[in-house]
Amino acid sequence: MGLIPAAAPKRATDLWYTEPFDKGWRIAFRIRQTLYSGESEYQQIDLFESESFGKVLVLDGMTMLTERDECGYHEMLVHLPMFTHAKPKRVLIIGGGDGGTLREVLRHPCVEEAVQVEIDSEVMEVSRRFLPELASGFSDPRATVVVGDGISYVGNAPDGSFDVILVDSTDPIGPAEGLFKKEFYSQCRRVLREKGVIAVQSGSPLFQPEVLRQVAAIFKELFPISCSYLSSVPAYGGPWSFTLGSLGPDPAHGPSRPLEGLKGTLRYYTPSLHKAALALPRYVEEMVE
Repeated sequence: MGLIPAAAPKRATDLWYTEPFDKGWRIAFRIRQTLYSGESEYQQIDLFESESFGKVLVLDGMTMLTERDECGYHEMLVHLPMFTHAKPKRVLIIGGGDGGTLREVLRHPCVEEAVQVEIDSEVMEVSRRFLPELASGFSDPRATVVVGDGISYVGNAPDGSFDVILVDSTDPIGPAEGLFKKEFYSQCRRVLREKGVIAVQSGSPLFQPEVLRQVAAIFKELFPISCSYLSSVPAYGGPWSFTLGSLGPDPAHGPSRPLEGLKGTLRYYTPSLHKAALALPRYVEEMVE
């Protein structure tokens, strides 16, 4: 895992970033130039310009986003739960240091405050510097950014504080491991207001089926309405899953509000896709049954 020379270089600068997803399968990006490489208190941070996918952010050797297909992740994590809720005014984001989730939340004019809790301030600074379009929400007056531990923040938050909670975490390794536990999700339910909605990233159904199974099972216990849904993110190796829990509105009914008035132009989410994403392939249905 990491930056390696191509097997048969065509030029002296033929450098590739290669990430294995399984013992016999991997993805790779040809690098045009390295933009940043450094180590924060929590993780290794690398960002490079690729030939085909634009800028690529990598944390601890795992691809977090590419400019070309980040819309498939951020828009689906955010807009399906945000449009499930009738009028979310206060939103909590756990993680999401690159700013993409915050940007999408703040497209909704009904949002009065979006609180983002990110443990690694260096990721936010790298995004501000090199991914300004992604990090645009950091300068929005409705955004409150807290540098700290998301689990502690939720544990100390008052009951019924937020309409929507979004967990934009890395894989369940190291500091993010606790973000996939029942104890954390139970605290999230407590912090949700009446008819509140939570959505979390729940891993690759192809390469991390155990993560999706675990999250889906916990949400079934905690929420009267729960479901998993999919998006396509090629940089993540194929389909990616999200899991939603609701204290009232049912995402299967489709968007509760029209998209008119939403700030900016979406590249992925549509009202039709809102419902279609809930239709799961059989192998994924078997994981979450």
